[in-house]
Amino acid sequence: MRCPSCSHKDTNVMDSRVNSDGTSIRRRRKCPKCEERFTTYEYVEAVPLMVVKRDGRRQAFDRTRVLNGLIKACEKRPIGVEQIETMVDDIEHTIRKKYDREIFSKDIGEMVMARLSDLDEVAYVRFASVYRQFRDVNQFMNELQMILSKNKIKKLKKQKARVSK
Repeated sequence: MRCPSCSHKDTNVMDSRVNSDGTSIRRRRKCPKCEERFTTYEYVEAVPLMVVKRDGRRQAFDRTRVLNGLIKACEKRPIGVEQIETMVDDIEHTIRKKYDREIFSKDIGEMVMARLSDLDEVAYVRFASVYRQFRDVNQFMNELQMILSKNKIKKLKKQKARVSK
């Protein structure tokens, strides 16, 4: 494995861990030349899963695109990179388990939004505004009102649970 900093041809593996579902290996590496530390992931090469875009084009599923979208949505939020990577692992695992050859980009977006809504409302709104292509403030406000209604329902359920105890 080449070092991403100095391109040295050989790096040392410091630590290896299998992810929770056993489908990938995370390796912490260190370059003996420049001392840079970095992480690599190994995945089983599977049959390529194609994503059907809104306009009908098809492209191979790329977990990096999901990861980058989540990183942008979670920027400056109290969400760790490990949480984001776990979410991407979970989404990819769900996709590969449920879909054989093709998935609509809409389905991937909905999976991401479902997980983000439970994790962080601000990140959810950021992602939703790009994913749903909000054209004006009204669409944005409708999404916020939906979040507020969900929060009211959650609070009522918690209060009801406390009262019944």
